[in-house]
Amino acid sequence: MPLVYVQPDNQTVAEEFAQWLVDWAKEQDQDKITIALSGGSTPKVLFKILAEQYADAMPWDKLHFFWGDERCVPPNDEDSNFKMTKELLLDPIDFPVDQTHRVMGEINPEDAARAYEKVIAEVVDHEDGWPVFDLIMLGMGSDGHTASIFPHEMELLEADTVCAVAAHPESRQKRVTLTGKVLNHARQICFLVTGDSKKEKVYEILKQEGNYQDYPAAHIQPIDGQLSWNLDEAAVALLK
Repeated sequence: MPLVYVQPDNQTVAEEFAQWLVDWAKEQDQDKITIALSGGSTPKVLFKILAEQYADAMPWDKLHFFWGDERCVPPNDEDSNFKMTKELLLDPIDFPVDQTHRVMGEINPEDAARAYEKVIAEVVDHEDGWPVFDLIMLGMGSDGHTASIFPHEMELLEADTVCAVAAHPESRQKRVTLTGKVLNHARQICFLVTGDSKKEKVYEILKQEGNYQDYPAAHIQPIDGQLSWNLDEAAVALLK
């Protein structure tokens, strides 16, 4: 069963998760901690909090940052998850470049996916042939997608590759995403989901009712790791 944490609003979700993240990182006794980050509104607040309030508290020298998905755009494009993280977190704390592992969204998408697999293979621990991230942060869209696994591409949940090229269902924008098996091999998966537009999917997934099996986020259940949902009041409105 997942752990479920509910806070009043988006800001408080980010604040509480930031404190948890620092405490969690300090508890890890290995020399290298691999974390796949997420884009979205809550991480945007989270990264700012980490840079401003925890610059001297986090064991940054141990961390290696990856991204669970990335849009196929240059790293300085406004749509880039990497750009957002770089501006709000990496640059302000002067995070080491050699511990930052971005998707090369500016090259051919298939080439970017294969290149990212190689980077992951070199840095992330593996078990049973799959990379095992220490922590993967995930969001969820109002359609139930997570990372860049959308409802119209459910096959990516069972893909035999570490990374895949996905397409946004409306814009058809190409994205590189970690696949479902990689996500489910993580030691810790933390969903950060806020806002009124998510309440129907949150209700169905956590209650396992309705069409929940049609939503990729419902299939993220770590094989041996811990799953948590970090939510605000708006996102759990139907659970009350």
